[in-house]
Amino acid sequence: MPRISIPDDSPPVLATSAVFPALKGRAELDYHDTLPASEDVLIERIGAAEVALNIRASSRFTERVFAACPRLRLLSVWGTGTDHVDLASAARHGVTVTHTPGVSARSIAEHALALLFAVARRIPEMDTATRRGAWPRGRSIELCGKTCGVMGYGAIGRHFAGLAAGVGMRVIVWTMHPARYPGVDFVELGEIYGASDVVSLHLRLSPETENFVNAAQFALMKPGAILINTARGAIVHEAALVEALAARRIAGAGLDVFATEPLPPRHPFTLLDNVVLTPHCAGITPEALEAGLAMAVENIWDFLAGRPRNQVGGAEIAH
Repeated sequence: MPRISIPDDSPPVLATSAVFPALKGRAELDYHDTLPASEDVLIERIGAAEVALNIRASSRFTERVFAACPRLRLLSVWGTGTDHVDLASAARHGVTVTHTPGVSARSIAEHALALLFAVARRIPEMDTATRRGAWPRGRSIELCGKTCGVMGYGAIGRHFAGLAAGVGMRVIVWTMHPARYPGVDFVELGEIYGASDVVSLHLRLSPETENFVNAAQFALMKPGAILINTARGAIVHEAALVEALAARRIAGAGLDVFATEPLPPRHPFTLLDNVVLTPHCAGITPEALEAGLAMAVENIWDFLAGRPRNQVGGAEIAH
């Protein structure tokens, strides 16, 4: 049986999933339900395994990790993002990397819409006030007829664009890769910032997109605009966003992702009344969780059978 390392199932999701019993029956598992405390611990946990099944993005697969695990052939990532994996190093060391595209798209898009409603309707604030016996009204805005700028047109961006249109919003879209979507009319990046009442981020984190939305972009946005981020925290320059929110340069934000996770105590976001925060949970519904874990495991069997799917890097791009 193949030897598979699961170095970081914390808090446990794989061990409680429907797919785990079958996985145990088909492989020799090195299973860990705590996060590796260091790179050295991650290397120790992978050991001589042929396959690593990565659950948490806090485990970083660096050049040193790949070099120290010469028997590793496959890194199967549960999730879409691979910004915690040095793909070039994986390729140099002959390691294929797979992920689980699309399985959380609907869940994340729905969460983005929920954040949008929460900010536009000021739901958390209204809930707190009503529980205190206050009766604030007239502070919400309608979304129908407003312009929604969608940045990124992958599976999540497309789902969210459909949901926003269903609410009655005018949807405009920008993507870094327009050639992938022939027949779709995209707008220029400046129009997304200048024309949108809502800007929703659905980009991958990469060197090109780190701090992609910063003070210069907030200066272009409408004073009543709302920013939604369910992508990656580092895409937004957080200090600039805090300043824009505190100065009411933009009206509000709904955030599921942050540059540092979990969000540190007394982080400036937690002190603002015009931001709604959730703990990077957009794609973790029971439906999306089970589908994603099942795909991550299927990616392992497909690779071992010589028909790899859902590759994002590794041995196949070494040259």
